[in-house]
Amino acid sequence: PEWSSPASQQLSGVTQTCATKAVGWDNVAHFCYPFTLEMFFTQGDESEDSLPQWPVLYFEVLSLDFWQRYRVEGYGSLVLPASPGLHMLTIRTWRPVELGTVAELRRFFIGGSPELEDITYVRIPSTFKGERLSRFGFRTETTGSVTFRLYCLQQSKAFLETSALRQRMQSVLDRLGGFSQQSSVYNVLEAFQRARRRMQEARESLPQDLIGTSASTV
Repeated sequence: PEWSSPASQQLSGVTQTCATKAVGWDNVAHFCYPFTLEMFFTQGDESEDSLPQWPVLYFEVLSLDFWQRYRVEGYGSLVLPASPGLHMLTIRTWRPVELGTVAELRRFFIGGSPELEDITYVRIPSTFKGERLSRFGFRTETTGSVTFRLYCLQQSKAFLETSALRQRMQSVLDRLGGFSQQSSVYNVLEAFQRARRRMQEARESLPQDLIGTSASTV
């Protein structure tokens, strides 16, 4: 409820059809499909106890055979990472099944399979308003997994202001450190000059005959 996106941004899409290849005992498809998502968060409650709900990405995997028959192979969802950087996430998928051999034969020869009317049912349905969600009687089976490579960027005005302030404070400390070093050197030179002036004054105040006798003795 606290997230928004630009009006021109597309929040759903379909990848290309990718052929699979056998890797060990698994059939693997490398889609390599790039997508970009930009979301804006507006915090409504300023209390410290309220934590923002991060956006969720829902996905559905379909298969297409030689006879152009579609089948649902799995559903899944992932919560977008809350920290910036590179993230590799592997999500397990599942699909709804019907009881009986006839349903499996129909799926194999004719195609088609039970589908979710609302894909948000993968997590919490968008129409759910209660406190407890029961999935009793809903039969599924695990099918495979999908791996996402996500590059996350975050930008915050408050963070930028804090970072700039930190940099300004660091530069001030660096300048103060340089000034302190210069001032310490200056203090040493000034003390040496004062000692030299006192020595000269003491030398000038002594009698000339005493200075000559001591000089000849040395």
